Amino acid sequence: KIFVINSVLPTPRVEDEGTMSAKGAKIFKTKCSQCHTVESGGAHKQGPNLHGIFGRQSGQATGYSFSDANKNSGIIWGEDTLFDYLLAPKKYIKGTKMVFAGIKKPKERKELIAYLKDACA
Repeated sequence: KIFVINSVLPTPRVEDEGTMSAKGAKIFKTKCSQCHTVESGGAHKQGPNLHGIFGRQSGQATGYSFSDANKNSGIIWGEDTLFDYLLAPKKYIKGTKMVFAGIKKPKERKELIAYLKDACA
């Protein structure tokens, strides 16, 4: 006897950008909004407004007083640099004024970055 088994392997669940951005918005609200805004023309708080951050050099938001470490780091903000920075800001830019401890979970950092891509463009 020959048995033919027709099986379908489950497809790995891949979150779309919209879902990731929505989750990232919640992360921003709970972990970032105390110090940052994202809207165009938004006020600086303890931290700078983040609108237009992608492709911008660190320490360059007009009207915000950055640390010399941040101004002189030469970092260009993108998904990769933000991903590394958000893990441990004080280790990534030694001498930064940012007091945030970081986000350890890679998935949460990716979700936050997806939100920032939407909110800061």
